[in-house]
Amino acid sequence: MSEKADPARVPFPDVLDPLTGVRFFLALGVVLFHFQLYWTLPEESAGLLNRGRLGVDVFFILSGFILTHVYLQGDRAPDYRRFLAARFARIYPAHLFVLLAMLGLVLIAPLLGVGLEPGRFNPADFAGTLLLVQAWFPRESLALWNGPAWSLSAEWFAYLTFPAYAALALRLRARPWVLIGLAALLFVALDAVYRVQFGRVLPRAEDSMGILRIVPEFLYGIGLYYLGQRWTPSAKMAVIGAMASTVTLLALMQIGADDRMIVAAAGPFILSLALLAKARVRTFLSHPAALFAGEASFALYLVHIPILMAWRNAAQAFAGWPGDYRMGLGELAAMLGLTLAVAAAIHVYVERPGRRWIRGRMAPKGADLVEARRSVHSDQGEPF
Repeated sequence: MSEKADPARVPFPDVLDPLTGVRFFLALGVVLFHFQLYWTLPEESAGLLNRGRLGVDVFFILSGFILTHVYLQGDRAPDYRRFLAARFARIYPAHLFVLLAMLGLVLIAPLLGVGLEPGRFNPADFAGTLLLVQAWFPRESLALWNGPAWSLSAEWFAYLTFPAYAALALRLRARPWVLIGLAALLFVALDAVYRVQFGRVLPRAEDSMGILRIVPEFLYGIGLYYLGQRWTPSAKMAVIGAMASTVTLLALMQIGADDRMIVAAAGPFILSLALLAKARVRTFLSHPAALFAGEASFALYLVHIPILMAWRNAAQAFAGWPGDYRMGLGELAAMLGLTLAVAAAIHVYVERPGRRWIRGRMAPKGADLVEARRSVHSDQGEPF
């Protein structure tokens, strides 16, 4: 297909199963990254897990890709009010539930003899986390009410600014390489600024101006989507591409490549999985169990730090273990099993019904069939 051809002539299928199924493994990588900080393996023995935290960047790219798939198929951007209502319904029920659970843990801790560092769990950070603005400003400390929620703050920023992304995307959708080039230039510029101001590369941005991290990566996902619309690989080529991009990404993580190189490699990885769906290739990522795990990955990501905190504080308070004790693999397996079970329960009993309830009350009345269809498919593969 020529560069000037209409990208809609080679559409992706409505449902991109591989991008839902892979979410579980991305979230699990982040979970194991945090868990391995407390287990008995030495840090240098788990190179892949040390880079599991970069699953956040993969999700930011994936978010741009999926929201383009759902909302930027026609010639106009979606209704902004409907869009925000759907996105709020997507992220807020599980976030609010886990945040309130954290509040309960903090309030009950002194009654159980668990000491908390003064000032770590303060009202200002609670309010910022509640409103999802904790990663919008420079700060010197982490907002500890639920550390992983910083990425929701960044996602919410991307949702609020989606009209700007949509305007640029619809203008340049026939030139996806320009969008990808702009994302690369923006990433380089923001990385340089972040290194000067904070002394770290951009993929290390979290609570302190973490929104800068999603800005170019979200755009990268948009460009990749329009690029992928131009390609229709055979089943064989789709499988080869997915395997090659996966091996490349995992190898770069294992050898400790520069974070920025790993972020760049995450783009082909996401695109190759989407092309599997386009080529009608079914893999284990399309199995119902993988799809459920992928759908529950959001809850898994949000709840794993509170469970880790409660588990270790309980061990210290009731078993008398020191604060720096290292977990054995048996203990790790038990805690991981508990975390997976709690995440599944939150997804089924909080996230799903909460999403339906909010959409039913916040979404404007009289939604047309296009908007209804968007609501069904807007949860594929994102957010983190």
